[in-house]
Amino acid sequence: MTSSNRTNKVEVPEAKEALNRFKQEVASELGVPLKEGYNGDLTSRQAGSIGGEMVRKMIRSQEEKMSSSK
Repeated sequence: MTSSNRTNKVEVPEAKEALNRFKQEVASELGVPLKEGYNGDLTSRQAGSIGGEMVRKMIRSQEEKMSSSK
């Protein structure tokens, strides 16, 4: 797959707003000044920390659901 074929498209349109709220919440917890719209003034480290923490939280949540259903 070439980079021109990659997108950050949300597969479930209804989830887009929830993901945006989640991203804002994580950015706030990390002290990253994320705002609506353009955020090109963030460093790569700041932007990456938001995505990384989102993934960690999603994994933790799924692990908790899996362990409680056993």
